[in-house]
Amino acid sequence: MNELTIFGYIDPSVMTYAIQAGAGILIAVGAFVGLYFRKAKKKVNKKLGVDENKKKEVESDEIVTKKKGK
Repeated sequence: MNELTIFGYIDPSVMTYAIQAGAGILIAVGAFVGLYFRKAKKKVNKKLGVDENKKKEVESDEIVTKKKGK
């Protein structure tokens, strides 16, 4: 029988990079799913006529400044 023996060494820094790459992929996938979930939710709410801001208070955009007397 032919046997193939391979000896190798994995440097600890290689594992650190692998962990960082895996975390980066998970974060990117999570952001992608979250973005498209919001878009889908917005379309469904629009189709059903649901207003998300119905019970929210909205402040005016007015900025009031007072002039100092001379």
